[in-house]
Amino acid sequence: MKKILLTSGLALCCWFATPLQAQNRHSFSLSPTAFLLDNKPFQMISGEMHPARIPKEYWRHRIQMAKAMGCNTIAAYVFWNYHEPVKGQFDFSSENRDIAEFIRLAQQEGMWVLLRPGPYVCAEWEFGGLPPYLLQIPDIKVRCMDHRYMEAVKRYVTALAKEVKPLLVTNGGPIVMVQIENEYGSYGNDKTYLNTLKDLWVENGINVPFYTADGATAYMLEAGGVPGAAIGLDSGSSEADFEAARKQNPNVPSFSSETYPGWLTHWGENWQRPGIDGIVKEVKFLMDTKRSFNLYVIHGGTNFGFTAGANSGGKGYEPDVTSYDYDAPINEQGAATPKYMALRQLLASYLPKGKKLPPVPAAIPTISIPAFTPTVFTSVWDHLPAAVSVPQPKPFEAVGQDYGFMLYKTKLIGHKSGKLTIKDLHDYATVFLNGQYIGKLDRRLGEKTIEIPTSNVKDPELEILVEGMGRINFAEAMIDRKGITDRVVLNGMTLMNWEMYSLPMNEASVQSLTASATHSDKPGQYFKASFNLDKTGDTYIDMSAYQKGIVWVNGHNLGRYWQIGPQQRLYCPATWLRKGSNEILIFDLHQTTPASVTGEPHL
Repeated sequence: MKKILLTSGLALCCWFATPLQAQNRHSFSLSPTAFLLDNKPFQMISGEMHPARIPKEYWRHRIQMAKAMGCNTIAAYVFWNYHEPVKGQFDFSSENRDIAEFIRLAQQEGMWVLLRPGPYVCAEWEFGGLPPYLLQIPDIKVRCMDHRYMEAVKRYVTALAKEVKPLLVTNGGPIVMVQIENEYGSYGNDKTYLNTLKDLWVENGINVPFYTADGATAYMLEAGGVPGAAIGLDSGSSEADFEAARKQNPNVPSFSSETYPGWLTHWGENWQRPGIDGIVKEVKFLMDTKRSFNLYVIHGGTNFGFTAGANSGGKGYEPDVTSYDYDAPINEQGAATPKYMALRQLLASYLPKGKKLPPVPAAIPTISIPAFTPTVFTSVWDHLPAAVSVPQPKPFEAVGQDYGFMLYKTKLIGHKSGKLTIKDLHDYATVFLNGQYIGKLDRRLGEKTIEIPTSNVKDPELEILVEGMGRINFAEAMIDRKGITDRVVLNGMTLMNWEMYSLPMNEASVQSLTASATHSDKPGQYFKASFNLDKTGDTYIDMSAYQKGIVWVNGHNLGRYWQIGPQQRLYCPATWLRKGSNEILIFDLHQTTPASVTGEPHL
């Protein structure tokens, strides 16, 4: 194999070329063996982070942290469903959605940008970034030339291109490359689809080089490749990996588009904690051979709200935890870890004589919050909306709901006790008979059946409260509608005539909650409290005394907690707190009595 061997002086000179020098436009192009910045070989040392997972107020800090570790580039996913939550309504300004501002901050900090816009991105993000409104179409096919899907894709590409076009390197910005789709060779083989995506970007003025990202396997590289696009390897960690890319297309450069310093964690697992030695060895190989690479991720951040995705590997349904700490070099709260310091030391050793990395930015201040105990505020049962009557249960999407919970209710006629089976449950249900809790069903564990006891009620009332957890974000099981997606049967009899109650638990519905005059002990309770702060700082809300649910602080959805672990604490940034009085609201599926809550400085 012909290696990309640059002279150390030339490579490191380009390492420190920044997109702010004299505010001049730069050029970025591909040769058969190298990336060329202003016609000179350039080694990208990239750290990936996702604006949607980081409070906007901390964007600059996280970019500065990546630079201080030795990176010259920032890679960023754009999550389509985060920017078009409602069909045809785009948001590139609220909360953490101003992607153009994030890119401008990267440029101000002297960093180049790899843009990863999807439309599919995976990223352990809900539905891999695709908008749930697509699933309102019963027979929709995604990531292919289905005309309904492509109509939506064109709308997204057109909208996003307007935001990022001024920030391309060809227009004086820092974006040097744009990715086409993501790991497509692990999913499908529609080359027309991939080429159409590239054409759409070009038609919308995206005139920088493109790249793809796939596993370093021949069939993946063939199915996921696009003519003329650089080849990203997920990951490129050996000469054999780069040789596979060269065999696929010897006329474009390749790089390690996802080098993994950490890994993801699902509910019910132990925290994934890859060691330091492996990633240091891998990065040393890439530096010694002058290969460009992107650390996925240098900083993970948080799956706030309902944004955490799920996998469907050998264990079946595997929902991701709220934290996206990922055991990354920069932890969830933005602090440098031992892994960060080891990589910083390694990358600094390749600097030209006399050059130094910037100092590590000061850590964001943290606080502890003394224990306090919320009180029962109200229950989900006291705030049911108008019902939708259906012959058989329908999924969330059929009634226009994206996230949250759905209550399904029916009368038992004929069979009134016995073996109840839900076909299929997506994803977690609490089951009630005549208002009494009788048990739970967990898709993650393959649970589909529960025993309905005998009652003395003529027509017993069955209630099934279903939580939709993360939609699957990878591989062939991506069409993952939520709720009850098929039938409910009792002793083989299909149960008919249901009432469905939408409980999206979005900002509007939560803000409209009012206190209940009386409180039952029926699971599905809201708890509420105020707590006072004399100063603000980052903290983690410790929910270890509760069972399974969601937490809001001052109206911000921190995400899910679950007693099965490993995560018991939810990250709450200082930017969501205030001096004086603060409010916390908790919805728990199982807990019926209040318990203590604290704020802790660490995960």
